[in-house]
Amino acid sequence: MSATPKYINREISWLDFNARVLQESNDKNVPLIERLRFLGIFSNNLDEFFQVRYATVKRIAQSSKTGKRVFAGRSAEALLKEITKRVIELQDESLKILNGIYSELERENIFFIDQNEVKSEHEDFLKNYFIQNVNPALVTIILSQSRDQDLSANKAFLIVTMTLEEALEDKNIYALIEIPKDAKRFVVLPKNNDGKQYIMMLDDLIRYHFHMIFSFFNYKNIQAHMVKITRDAELDLEEDVSISYVEKITLSVKDRMISDPVRLVYDKEIPLSTLTFVMEKLKIATTDSLIPGGKYHQRRDYMGFPSLDRRDLLYTSFPPLPIPGLSLEENILDAIDKKDYLLYAPYQDFSYVIKFLREAALDPKVKSIKITIYRLSKVSHIASALINAAKNGKKVLVQIELQARFDEENNINFAEQLEAAGVQLIFGIPGLKVHSKICVIEREQGNKNRRYGFVSTGNFNESTAKIYTDYTLFTTNQKILKEVNKVFNFLQVSYKIKKYKHLIVSPHYTTSVISKLIDNEIQNHNKGLSSGISLKINNITNYPLVDKLYQASQAGVKIKMIVRGICCLIPGIKGLSENIIVISVVDKFLEHPRVLIFENAGEKKIYLSSADFMTRNVENRVEVACPVYDDELKRQILDTFELSWKDNIKARVVNQNPQNKMLIPQSGQSTQRSQWTTYDYFKNKLKP
Repeated sequence: MSATPKYINREISWLDFNARVLQESNDKNVPLIERLRFLGIFSNNLDEFFQVRYATVKRIAQSSKTGKRVFAGRSAEALLKEITKRVIELQDESLKILNGIYSELERENIFFIDQNEVKSEHEDFLKNYFIQNVNPALVTIILSQSRDQDLSANKAFLIVTMTLEEALEDKNIYALIEIPKDAKRFVVLPKNNDGKQYIMMLDDLIRYHFHMIFSFFNYKNIQAHMVKITRDAELDLEEDVSISYVEKITLSVKDRMISDPVRLVYDKEIPLSTLTFVMEKLKIATTDSLIPGGKYHQRRDYMGFPSLDRRDLLYTSFPPLPIPGLSLEENILDAIDKKDYLLYAPYQDFSYVIKFLREAALDPKVKSIKITIYRLSKVSHIASALINAAKNGKKVLVQIELQARFDEENNINFAEQLEAAGVQLIFGIPGLKVHSKICVIEREQGNKNRRYGFVSTGNFNESTAKIYTDYTLFTTNQKILKEVNKVFNFLQVSYKIKKYKHLIVSPHYTTSVISKLIDNEIQNHNKGLSSGISLKINNITNYPLVDKLYQASQAGVKIKMIVRGICCLIPGIKGLSENIIVISVVDKFLEHPRVLIFENAGEKKIYLSSADFMTRNVENRVEVACPVYDDELKRQILDTFELSWKDNIKARVVNQNPQNKMLIPQSGQSTQRSQWTTYDYFKNKLKP
């Protein structure tokens, strides 16, 4: 056993997860346009990985503090090389998949054309489209050989190389064209009588109109190649007491735009002289962050590939279902007063969360609303309801997390709107992110105030609620909500640590309480009582919790884990983890719930949590796991967990050889695609 590692490195495990996303783009059973969008998700994931994780490893590799230079048995320098090698392999694979998708699209009469393939009947349309929609937004910079120029931000741009007619020698002029953020990356051309649908990339539309952009230059040769810079996204919050926390976040987000480049992806057809010039401009001295790519490598844009009115090339639609017994047309607070309800989005309608807040904003008996916000939709009905409540004289307290990575600007904008409406804001605790998903309101009932609330596994974001699977528990359990209120008290007075009988709260109790729950399963197994652990989480990287699960496995406790993303735990090692099985489900929706199920000698304990089994979640964030006490709701969670566990269409085996092996129906087994069967499960509950 000594030769077998106990843990998978988290960065390598993350790349294995992104390989699962790439598998979806290569799955012939996934509708063709959806496959293209998965390729965009794969690329977007990779961009964020380099901005965050790769950047962190690189900083450590360059640090003189040698004590932090080892990652699960390998040096930071060695890990960087391993990551780069693996990324190049995945990029090459993604390019082959993309070319295959292009070929299949052509069989569906959908064709991508470049600047050399424009048909005469499309010339006027393209010219007008360029003049009206693209040219006004173009930022074009003639680059100087001799002076410094700002090439900041995580941007994709075209590097243009021109050779002039009158030049006595082949001395190039270079220009940079930024790809406009708000312009559509895919230009859909009008259909011809031949029934073919033509698509042109924005890059090629720009190339097609170089004669208009560079009309000042008498060039004899012109070419352009795509370059993409990824910069370190870590926020640097200076300890300056003279400025506010909001100002620190705002300035740090701006600084992110000019932080150190951690990756440069370039068109592998680019001339060496042009690439060298770009590297000098970007002040990139080493080649360890260079990734060769294809002609188009801002592939995250494929996430927004147009539907082209081709329903046959898209996923089956899942209209969100109502929750039995809970009406969007009647008073939701009165219904929750009678019993708990469970929402499982996007199978069921997220509008219940918005209606809860809208009712609270208008109900004369509601006196206060408290809620935590991590990521809001760009257009947020949640924020509107809270502003509405404040304008109606309710006491509204909002904990808004300004350090929600890549959503800082959006959250700052909403913070300003909320504050202007009279909402009391809490901006967090130094050193801790607030990642819990909780809300509690106080409502008059007779001579007393009664609490109503909800606890969720996901963000209160109506946009992501359409594509992320998450549970939200609506409850009037006064014991639970009293403790939810304690969390808000802790956020307001951070030095005062609370005690909890029901909730599991980070950063003070999560590790110890979960460890005790695991110990209880070990003890029950040793006594001959029923035992077992079932976990559905996004990531597991915390070694103490991994070791605790290993301990349970060694004691004989059966452990079932559904882990969407990073998994540092290695299942199936004899004498260590042979009683642990880990699978991952990647499909139409992003699997996002955190569900903890403990057999507890037949009296199952079930928790819905905002926390993954990561060190940052259990030590550096305010997180809440809430018990589910209602037997009917517990049954729903157990049933839907089992549906995911039995998936044999979209489930993969994690950290076994071969990695990411797809589970397939065995002889006599029926096919089980869990997201489809889960939707049917809730649909059947509506039948009389």
